[in-house]
Amino acid sequence: MQRIGFIGVGNMGMRMSKNLLNKGFELTVYDIKKEPVRELVALGARGARTPQEVGVHSDVVFIMVMSGDQVKSTISGQDGLLTSLKPGSTVICTATILRAEMIEVGQTLVENDMQVIDSPVSGGAPGAEAGTLTMMVACPAAVLESHRQVLEAVGQNIHHVGEEVGMGQTVKAALAVLTGVTYAGIFEALILGVKAGVAPEVLQQVVSTSVVGNFLFRDTSQNIIDRNFKGQSNIGTMFKDLGIARSMAKDCDVPLFATSVAYELFQAGKATNPEEDNWTIIKILEDIVGVKVGRTEE
Repeated sequence: MQRIGFIGVGNMGMRMSKNLLNKGFELTVYDIKKEPVRELVALGARGARTPQEVGVHSDVVFIMVMSGDQVKSTISGQDGLLTSLKPGSTVICTATILRAEMIEVGQTLVENDMQVIDSPVSGGAPGAEAGTLTMMVACPAAVLESHRQVLEAVGQNIHHVGEEVGMGQTVKAALAVLTGVTYAGIFEALILGVKAGVAPEVLQQVVSTSVVGNFLFRDTSQNIIDRNFKGQSNIGTMFKDLGIARSMAKDCDVPLFATSVAYELFQAGKATNPEEDNWTIIKILEDIVGVKVGRTEE
């Protein structure tokens, strides 16, 4: 069985790493924060002090960090993976970064005889916890098949979106557009209904069985009603993803009208409550109109 490394064991990476351990993989982990590494070591992982040390003990390395600069540093930095990974090893980038950054990273790895899988993910903390993430995989088909067992340890919906590195990030940017706009619609629907006198539970029940009653609505509305604003989907991540989508749209000369509004909503939410989850934006709308989308008995 392939030896796995995991760099970036935060909100998503921690859950993905636990699934890899549960599937019996030998796992080495690194994060700039020590506590999540200690937690995984207690579960059977090997802790590493640098990305270089991860590379020493790995055949395949997941990278799940926040930015393209962090991905580059992890790979090419002074103590990066390139100083230790053996030729023929594989790097799986599940981070969401700019398409151009992913292409640059891919070229660097290929030049050093490494295999690259560009595979951003969707599903948030619930999907990472359950091992049901959607994975947008871009790499040669043969590389996908040789790593399918590893990918299936963390994801349920493995989509081969292209042979070229960068296509995974391209698909993720398009998905971010729809996700951000959907969030904005959820917030406005809830605030309008409650302001007009409808109980939020009623809105949730009706919309959940309608044509737009998807997982995102059900999960978001439940968290809002429960006033659960921390621990699942930090607003900074979605804000970053929308920024990436807008950057790609600029490169492609594509206007994104609704996405721009959603982006500004997320900007406001991030500025107001930067440590909370995506649905913290509802608080801004609540303050504007003077209602609370909480349980009716509150």
